[in-house]
Amino acid sequence: MQLKQLMIDENNIAFDPSMGNSYQLGGSAKDIFELIQDGKDKEEISQIISKKYNVSLEDVYIDINDFFTKLKLYGLFQ
Repeated sequence: MQLKQLMIDENNIAFDPSMGNSYQLGGSAKDIFELIQDGKDKEEISQIISKKYNVSLEDVYIDINDFFTKLKLYGLFQ
């Protein structure tokens, strides 16, 4: 699966030009989004976010899975 190319502005608003939808990204969501775009997998993303935000790996992994589920739900994976 590949993440759609979204435009992200300085206010962390992601815009999908193909559908005309906008999404507000929080700080960690923007980080996760950028890591996905860099080709990182769930495990790598979880480790990076866990270290950056000083949160347990298990909690982060649950949140990452939820984030991926939402991306699929919103049709943001090609």
